[in-house]
Amino acid sequence: MGTVATSADGIAGERRQLINVAYRLLGSVAEAEDAVQDAYARWYGLPRSRREEIRSPGAWLTTVTSRICLDVLGSARARRERYVGAWLPEPLPDRTEWDPVASAGRADPADQIVLDESVSMAFLVVLESMTPAERVAFVLHEVFRYPFAEIAGVLERTPAACKQLAASARRRVTVAPAPAPATGQADVVRHVKEAWETRDIAALVALLNPAAVMTADGGGVVGTILHPVEGGGQIARYMVAIAERAPGLELLERTVNGVPGLVARRAGVVETVASFDVADGRVTRIWVVRNPEKLRPWA
Repeated sequence: MGTVATSADGIAGERRQLINVAYRLLGSVAEAEDAVQDAYARWYGLPRSRREEIRSPGAWLTTVTSRICLDVLGSARARRERYVGAWLPEPLPDRTEWDPVASAGRADPADQIVLDESVSMAFLVVLESMTPAERVAFVLHEVFRYPFAEIAGVLERTPAACKQLAASARRRVTVAPAPAPATGQADVVRHVKEAWETRDIAALVALLNPAAVMTADGGGVVGTILHPVEGGGQIARYMVAIAERAPGLELLERTVNGVPGLVARRAGVVETVASFDVADGRVTRIWVVRNPEKLRPWA
């Protein structure tokens, strides 16, 4: 796994890849950063003679990071059972698009994550339905193209067993509809923004699939719905009711996890980030993250 890196600069250079792996495994920028930091601490904790014996430090770091993430995923299940309301992955901004000056020269881990389909909210939510072992096998093989022989070392199972885990995980992904092209999704999201701003329930209903679902994550820190809102009509009425109770809220079109989304801010502070899944020109899913702890990359 990874490239051979022997110098201190080479070791540090693995960080970007490790952050990308860990975020996809955990769905949390903060937890991904902690996992990578832990992996580096273990590397530097090895005796120098042991480090010199390792032919590919990048492969070693990836294996250790993945094992740490596997442990975190196991404990996360219990934590999320106690979480107030729905738990959603942390949304990622595209810093180069909306705040290039603020991001210049900063080492924010969110800046190092490559935005592609494997970090879309729809994809990350599907990953949440997998067992920890399935998720590790699937992400490492399907997203990062690691062979099962190497994944076996992470999961401490046979390559054949890892292949079965990835296949089981893949079946969950294939039931998800194909994402809409970014340009088409941008148009739909823009129309949703306009209808929301004008409090136009009929227009919102027309933009929402009748079976659409909205899920919100406030983490018990800020007020939001605790259970998903189902049905285009119900979602439209809820959105308009929120607009009526939120004077001064500014809606902005922004890239969220690599696809068009919306950001709501008040007095310059981001309060909500919304992701959308669009199919056949209509919104099928809306994921709303309001937990301030998950919005730190948007500050």
